[in-house]
This record gives sequence, C-alpha cells and structure tokens, in this order.
Amino acid sequence: MTLFTKEVTIEWGDCDEAGIVFYPNYFYWFDCTFQGLLRSRGLSQRDIRHKLKGVTPLVDVGATFRSPGAYDDVITIEAGEIEWFERRFKVPYTVKCGDRLLATGHELRAWAQYKDDGGIKGANVPDEFKAYFK
Repeated sequence: MTLFTKEVTIEWGDCDEAGIVFYPNYFYWFDCTFQGLLRSRGLSQRDIRHKLKGVTPLVDVGATFRSPGAYDDVITIEAGEIEWFERRFKVPYTVKCGDRLLATGHELRAWAQYKDDGGIKGANVPDEFKAYFK
C-alpha cells in the first residue's frame, strides 16, 4: 500500500561524472517524500514539535540500487505503509522511472520527546501520531 507519492525530475546537478544519479540524492528524496507524507496528513515537523512535543530523528537508512537514474528522468518516490515499533517506525520507499525500478530503501525513525532543558529523550511513539496514518 502506498501512502504518498512524490514526483521528481532528475536535474544535471543530481548526477555524478558518469551521468547517473549521485547516490546520496536518494536519501534526500526519501526525506523529502517523508516530509510530503506528513504534510498530506496535515502535519509538519513544526506541528510534531509543538502539538505532540516530539521529533522524529533518523536512526537508520538504507537503499538498494537496481537501475541507474539519469538527467531528465522523471521519477516517482513512493512511501509505503509504515511499520510501527514501540519507540520507532520504519518508512519503506520505492523509486521508479515509469515501470523501471531504480531503487528501494527505508528510513528508520525514532520518536523522541523534548525535555524541560531543551534536550530530547527517546519515548514511545504516541497513538495520536500513529492515527494520522490510518
């Protein structure tokens, strides 16, 4: 199940000397897709901070590259169904150019609450946050 889809046109600056997408851009696109998913559910990072007193730091990311993306390709990044854990959640991603699979990946994000001193500490993912994705 796809929760959110973002379309991106690969620009010249997204590519390396071989003319294919420089791999760190996929991780940037994953994050942009997550931010778009939040907005599509009526949330933003500011909302998470102010309404829910939380933050969603990355604790693990990964990708498997299947086919190269190149300048002028129009790609779609799909955020799949979130896998929930007690203090973390995993967002899977699929990147395609038309029917061609370019990459799959994930972000594992923790839930943390702000402390009175301004720092953060790990906490359980609140049901209120999870409800935005049902």
